[in-house]
Amino acid sequence: MTKIRILLFLITVVVVISVGILASLYARGYRLDPSTLKFSPNGLLVIKSVPDGAQIFVNAELKTATNATIPLPPGTYDVGVRKEGYSQWSKRLEIQKEVVTEDTAYLFKAAPSLSAITFSGVISPIPSNDISKLAYVIPPSPNNTVNQEGTDGLWVMDLISLPLGFSREPRRITDGDLTQADWIWSPDGRQILLNTYTGSYLLSSGSFTTQAQRTNIASQKNQILKDWQEQERLRLDAQLKRLPEELKDILTRKVSAVEFSPDEEIILYTASSSAALSPNLIKSLPGASTQKQERNIKPAQTYTYNIKEDRNFLIDENSLDLSIKGGLASPAKRKLSFFPTSRHLVLAEEEKVSVMDYDGTNRQVVYSGSYLSPNAFPTLSADRLLILTNLGASSVPATLYSLSLK
Repeated sequence: MTKIRILLFLITVVVVISVGILASLYARGYRLDPSTLKFSPNGLLVIKSVPDGAQIFVNAELKTATNATIPLPPGTYDVGVRKEGYSQWSKRLEIQKEVVTEDTAYLFKAAPSLSAITFSGVISPIPSNDISKLAYVIPPSPNNTVNQEGTDGLWVMDLISLPLGFSREPRRITDGDLTQADWIWSPDGRQILLNTYTGSYLLSSGSFTTQAQRTNIASQKNQILKDWQEQERLRLDAQLKRLPEELKDILTRKVSAVEFSPDEEIILYTASSSAALSPNLIKSLPGASTQKQERNIKPAQTYTYNIKEDRNFLIDENSLDLSIKGGLASPAKRKLSFFPTSRHLVLAEEEKVSVMDYDGTNRQVVYSGSYLSPNAFPTLSADRLLILTNLGASSVPATLYSLSLK
C-alpha cells in the first residue's frame, strides 16, 4: 500500500510539473507544430480596439476579433483592424519570440457628424494649457455697438465630459466689444489676462465681471506675465527632472517648443538646432514599438519621444508654420496637439483635420472641408473634437461645432 501511495505521489508530481512547464511555454508563445510535433517559439500579438468588436487581419488574412491574443512566428507582419462604419487602422509590426507585442487601434467614424454648440459668431477661440477650457469672443450684433441679447463679450466653455444628465453651459466672464482684444490664460486656467485698447484686466475664468467692474492692471501686467512664465518654467523643470541628462539638455537648449502628453509619458517637440540621441538612453522594454525611429534631430522638424520605450519618431519634416503649444494664440497655419488618449496627435491644417498615432503612423483624416484652420481643438473626451467653421458660407459668421468621432 505504501509503495502505491509513493507511486501515486510521484506520478502527481510529474503531472503537475509537466502541466506547469506546458503552461509556461504556452504563456510565452510556444505552440505545437503539427508537422514536426515539436513546440516552436512564437511571439504573441495583442490587438485591442476602441470601439471593441473589430476584425483583425494579419497579412490580409482574417484572424479573429478584438480584443484577442494571436500567437505568431517571429517576423514582420502587416496588421489591420476593420469595423463597418469606421475608418481602417493598419500598422506594420515586428513580432519577436517569447515577447508580447501590444497595440490599440482607435477607430474613428468614416462619416463623423457635426453639431453646433454655439449659435452666435465666435472669434479667436483659445484653449487653456490643460485643454480643460476654451475662451472665445462673441462680437456685438452688426447693427448695435452692444449686443441687445446680452451675449457680446468674452466667454469660457468647459471641455470636460460630465455624467449623463449633467451639463455645464458656456459662461460669459465679461461683456463689451472685444473684437480687437487679445487674452492669455494663466498656467492653472483660473484666470485670463485680457488686453484691450483701454488697458489690461485680470479676470476670473469662473465668474462674470462687468466692464464697469474691471480694474486696469496695466502697471502690473509685465510682472504677472513674468510670474506665469516662471510657473511654466517650474512645471517644465519638474517634468524634465526624471529624464536622462542628455535628453534633458537637448530639450532645454535645442528645441523651440516642447509639450508633454497628458499622462507625461510622450514628449512632443520641435528642434531648433541639430542633435543626436544616443542609443539606449533608457533601458528598453520587451514589446516596445518596432516602428522606424529617427535619433538624428534636425532643425525645424517635429518629433515625439516615448520616455518608457526610449523611442524617437519624426512627425513633421517642415515645422516652420507649425505650432505645438495648443494653449497659446499663434499665427501658425498648422497646429499639432495631443489627443486625450496621450497616444495620439491631432493635426489641424488647411481644409482637413487628422488624428494619428503618436509615432506618426496610421494618419486618419477625421474632417475634410471648410473651416477656419487651424481652429480644431481636442477636448478631454476622446469621442469628439471642436472646430470653428461657417460650413463654407462666407456671409455667415463662424461658430463652434462638435465633431463626433465615435
